[in-house]
Amino acid sequence: MTYDAARDAELGIFWHHAPQPGGTGPLAGVTLAVKDNVDVAGMPTTAGFAAHVARVAGQDAPCVARLRAAGCTILGKVAMHEGALGATTDVPRLCHNPLRPGFTPGGSSGGSSAAIAAGFADLAIGTDTMGSVRIPAAYCGVVGLKPTRGVVSRGGVVPLSLAFDHVGMLARTPRMAARGIEAMAGDDPSDPASRPLPTGWRAMPDTAPTLHGLRIGLPEPLHAAQVEAPLRAAWDAAARRLRDLGGLVAPVAVRGWDPAATRRAGLLLIEAEAAALHEALIADPTATTPVFRAALQYGRDAGTVRLARALFRLAEAEAGARRAIDACDVLLLPTAPQRAFPFGTPAPADQADFTALANIAGLPALALPWPAPDGGLPCSVQLIGRPYAEAVLVGLAEALSAP
Repeated sequence: MTYDAARDAELGIFWHHAPQPGGTGPLAGVTLAVKDNVDVAGMPTTAGFAAHVARVAGQDAPCVARLRAAGCTILGKVAMHEGALGATTDVPRLCHNPLRPGFTPGGSSGGSSAAIAAGFADLAIGTDTMGSVRIPAAYCGVVGLKPTRGVVSRGGVVPLSLAFDHVGMLARTPRMAARGIEAMAGDDPSDPASRPLPTGWRAMPDTAPTLHGLRIGLPEPLHAAQVEAPLRAAWDAAARRLRDLGGLVAPVAVRGWDPAATRRAGLLLIEAEAAALHEALIADPTATTPVFRAALQYGRDAGTVRLARALFRLAEAEAGARRAIDACDVLLLPTAPQRAFPFGTPAPADQADFTALANIAGLPALALPWPAPDGGLPCSVQLIGRPYAEAVLVGLAEALSAP
């Protein structure tokens, strides 16, 4: 894949383009773009904040260091939605969707997904707090893989929510995304969520999966949800494909999960955590945009009773997700309720309704592009698995993608 400076200028993908050649490891020759809230030695880490525009990282984040050691050539830093709190990547700079300029690439890892969709990079690091890897993957027609909580260190990443932040990977194929996750994975005592990997863990399947008898659950709360007709058709088609391959596809209850109410509860906790993590930004009106500053103020002033109620709802949703994944092997659902939309259109409030559950429960999740039945922008389906079952998701995604 080749970086094109003129096309990048039109699309607004790269924030800082300064290639750093890789070595001779297993990912030698693989090009990497890095979201601008992840440290790369010698490059800015702004997280989209005006206050951080002059910050330059002194060392790589552990996830970057591991990819560098694996041989990746680091192309530079890519655009993101300010503070990772938004799903349009139009603040502080406008990043276009390469599939349709003038449309959002999603967010907050919009530059990461756009870099893959434009063919500028083979891999792109993103962060995912309630869907910020998988939503832009869906909008840009690429693959987004969010691993199990604790698989990839969040060290050297500007935090938004210690409860829900994950580091993930975007790529054009499930296997390439899995190669990136495997290279980044590893314990890091400096990250309180980090854990040693189970013996024999891999993100890539060693053999093609046997779908005969595999239990695939269709979450019941989504049957009544508002979903664009082509996306619901894509979900149905993916379910039929898995059934044809031998999977046992059936509805599954997810007790305590109301997608909209759970997303709102998660957002309140995120805003409160962000206010605690970035308190200095609240006092300086020039440090961020008014919208981000207002979100911090809202979280700071939420009150303990409201936060407690949000935590109760989140605990119910997590328990429901864990019970659902115990009752089957994998959950299949749309990635988002809508496809990419034009800039200037109000961002739908429900963008993260279907993705937030995997963050709340700490489960691995993969967004996979699916052809649009109406011939328009691509659709996307999402697979959610049991803890450390990344290889199962990747194998299923490859089976779904096979001709």
